[in-house]
Amino acid sequence: MSGWLKIVGLGPGADAMITPEVSTVLLEATDVVGYVPYVNRVAPRAGLVRHGSDNREEIRRAEQALQLALEGHRVVVVSSGDPGVFAMAAAVFEALEAGDAQWRTLDIQVLPGISAMLAASASVGAPLGHDFCCINLSDNLKPWALIEKRLRLAAEADFAMAFYNPRSKARPAGFERTLEVLREACGPDRLIIFARAVSTPDEAIRVTTLEQATPDMADMRTLVIVGSQQTRLIERSGVPLVYTPRSA
Repeated sequence: MSGWLKIVGLGPGADAMITPEVSTVLLEATDVVGYVPYVNRVAPRAGLVRHGSDNREEIRRAEQALQLALEGHRVVVVSSGDPGVFAMAAAVFEALEAGDAQWRTLDIQVLPGISAMLAASASVGAPLGHDFCCINLSDNLKPWALIEKRLRLAAEADFAMAFYNPRSKARPAGFERTLEVLREACGPDRLIIFARAVSTPDEAIRVTTLEQATPDMADMRTLVIVGSQQTRLIERSGVPLVYTPRSA
């Protein structure tokens, strides 16, 4: 049996947001490897082994997947959203570069998914309609000083900004400081969007300003978007529409 390795994104939550390409590969796989909640999104079936692991075991998980593929298994590494956005694709290539030379002979593909960032943006309109940047607010793999530097430079460049992993129970102070930095750099009236669990039954969307934003509006299931100076709000019944003009 000839093994292969596919690194895929399962989208932000709803099964309808898994691409047909990814659905097909999951049906062909002998093994699925990933963080436990994401592996559990793949239905069990005969002939499929699911290998779930802890969130902080990315490199070990990648090494396991590469070795299984080398042994002839058809392996799918799963991430939520898109695998190339703060997810497993980079971890697999990091393990590949440092690991067994035989792994480089494998058939390895990255199959894109709908990212939480794009799903969150679509849920309110088009706040990322012009130039934007994306920042992971977790300081697990980089120092907080670097995060704060990037926040200030992004604000200075007037990017709309999308934030992953804004606030965990282990590091609640980081997002509080993020809001302080953004108020200093952008002013209190800048639009901010809290999009929690987009596309799932728990979805909750809130549009407010930096002045009104509080740290407890975000958790690890929340994608946060801060508009640029040009970002506009269209009032209507229910959740307003937010967009950033392309001509800005």
